[in-house]
Amino acid sequence: MNDKYITVTQLTRYIKYKIDNDVHLNEVFLKGEISNFKAHSRGHFYFTLKDENSRINAIMFSSSTKKLKFIPEDGMKVLVTGKISVFESTGAYQIYVNDMVEDGVGNLYIAFEQLKKKLEEEGLFKEEHKKKIPKIPTRVGVVTAPTGAAIKDIISTIKRRWPLTEIYLFPALVQGEDAKEDIVRQIERADQFDLDTLIVGRGGGSIEDLWAFNEEIVARAIYACHTPVISAVGHEIDFTISDFVADLRAPTPTGAAEMAVPQMSDVMDYLKQVKIRGTQTVVNLWKRRSQELKSIEKRNIFQNPMVIYQAKEMIFDSLFEKLKFQMIHLTGNKEKELLRLKNSYVLQKPYQILDKKSNKYLQLLSKLETLSPLLTLQRGYTITKFNQKVISSTKGLKKGDSLEIEFQDGSIQTEVL
Repeated sequence: MNDKYITVTQLTRYIKYKIDNDVHLNEVFLKGEISNFKAHSRGHFYFTLKDENSRINAIMFSSSTKKLKFIPEDGMKVLVTGKISVFESTGAYQIYVNDMVEDGVGNLYIAFEQLKKKLEEEGLFKEEHKKKIPKIPTRVGVVTAPTGAAIKDIISTIKRRWPLTEIYLFPALVQGEDAKEDIVRQIERADQFDLDTLIVGRGGGSIEDLWAFNEEIVARAIYACHTPVISAVGHEIDFTISDFVADLRAPTPTGAAEMAVPQMSDVMDYLKQVKIRGTQTVVNLWKRRSQELKSIEKRNIFQNPMVIYQAKEMIFDSLFEKLKFQMIHLTGNKEKELLRLKNSYVLQKPYQILDKKSNKYLQLLSKLETLSPLLTLQRGYTITKFNQKVISSTKGLKKGDSLEIEFQDGSIQTEVL
């Protein structure tokens, strides 16, 4: 009878299983007002998200809260992204928040992420395109508002750290509808002044105040600038598109000035160290070369230089004796060969050899005449040809074949009958 009843835990787990496996609840986008906000000592946020008619419990773990650029508080309207699930102990469903932005800046945040993704895919953020910031610049330009804390901090910091640097201000609007065009215009103008470094930025503010530095035309102007650019927008927690595309990002305008020029005392200390290392290097080199010179002076060649001459003289004597022997041997062989030629039969009786050669020639000539076909014709014989070939038989001939018969004094044409 009791088999059809289940426990509350079993029901809660079943509901949790159904919700956790619902794809529509795995990523939910909610907007509402924060209430009952509590920040746990471990970094987690617990709060309620509500509207005019309903509410839902929410939790944001510390791994996600670290990404927020603002501190949530009661009454704040926000846009959250998260997953719906069930907390088994209470049986209540709640949202586990992964991301949260203030409502009203949500569209700006989306636009920021979209432009960031676009420019990143085009390669504008790649490290290989970053230009190096000169360590000791003589001319530094600043594109910012002509009044305000940013320019004052930059000038005072540069003058304090490295007063030898000349500072060029390129005043620009840094907030408002016309700010982006003005910033671009001043960047392009500054790029024509043969500067070592250009600082582009402004002091802190809301995301709307800093938005000019998130504009695409500003990002592309910084990327196209031939002068190395340091981006100095807002506070350390503020990030803009200009920060990603610049050659170097500074956390604040003051930080940009510190990155742009060295500290005078650091340079003096460095020069002292260079002087010490240089002096020590020269001393070590002098000692090493002195030791090498002493080692060379102790070599046997310098102690007894005649050794070289004596060794060469011995080699020369050996080669001279070999040459002398070869000359005598070669001369003796040639003398023997000359004597053999003088005593040869050819030189002793040349006419006898010539007579033998003449008799042999006459014999060969006689044989050639005996075999000559002309002598055959002179004896009354004829030569018969068929198709320009000599024939000695009637085989193969037939009636009407044309024959050529050659005599001693001519030839005639005839036919086979």
